[in-house]
Amino acid sequence: MAFWSNWFIPKPFNEGYLPELDGHRVYYREFGNPKGEAIICFHGGPGFWSRAETAKKFDLKKYRVVMFDQRGCGKSEPAGCMEHNTTQDNVDDVVRLLELLEINNKVILFGGSWGSTMALMFAITYPKVVKAMILSKIFLANKDSQKWELKQSGLFYPDMLDVLKGNISDNYLIPEYYAKQINSENLEQQTEASTKYGCWERVLGSLDPKFGDYIPDEKEINMQKIYINYAAQNFMLEDDEIIDNAHKIDNIPTLILHNRLDFICPPINAYRLHKALPMSKLIFVPSKGHSSKLLDETMHTEMKEFLQKLD
Repeated sequence: MAFWSNWFIPKPFNEGYLPELDGHRVYYREFGNPKGEAIICFHGGPGFWSRAETAKKFDLKKYRVVMFDQRGCGKSEPAGCMEHNTTQDNVDDVVRLLELLEINNKVILFGGSWGSTMALMFAITYPKVVKAMILSKIFLANKDSQKWELKQSGLFYPDMLDVLKGNISDNYLIPEYYAKQINSENLEQQTEASTKYGCWERVLGSLDPKFGDYIPDEKEINMQKIYINYAAQNFMLEDDEIIDNAHKIDNIPTLILHNRLDFICPPINAYRLHKALPMSKLIFVPSKGHSSKLLDETMHTEMKEFLQKLD
């Protein structure tokens, strides 16, 4: 695997938009070897966007690294749009992307956090297209995840959860309340949603927790609009949909990495996925936080070995 210095940011050899569908134009870009084996990268969120730096994780002389911004995210248009924007819509967009780019061989999937959710849902929907998966910071988007975020996290952050809840009668109504705020035309309400529920993930795992004390710009509000609306609709998945359908992908080699003290996505997610996928390798990284330097370093080493075994 090639080593890239910290300052180096790869340049795409191809970029553009998928043909408009349902009012959406999905942005994509490609890095590395145009004739190489394809790796499809799923970004986190929901609401975030693809980052060129991700391509540095791979040997760009060997692999064709494909990224895209999910509907309403990043450079995809229209920004922040929730119409015809579902988990399945984004999964199906990948099929259109593979057809447009004339990628006919099996692909390797790469994703962390919500990106792991998306990669798993794509694999479950189109298992014959997938050769292998590299996943980290596993998020199953199920009721247990919701219970952790909106209730059990209060065991560690009771003061912050109390501020987040405010006058809301039931913890599980928090996403619905803030969805109404972010969807309003009132900038103060949008700001409250962005700086409170939108910052909740940043609070979890922090030793000095605080909600956002800034005025979010339009890009931040659009990002939070996607995230909060997805959260309010249970990420548009049935409870435990991924684990219940894991048998469809139990023959796909999978590398799973997860920080031991991840307060956003508890390690139980990664462990349950590993138990459901007999062809998987799970590595608990002895580090804290949703992301960490040690997680990146471990991923670099383990990915190199994992990809070599696939050849």
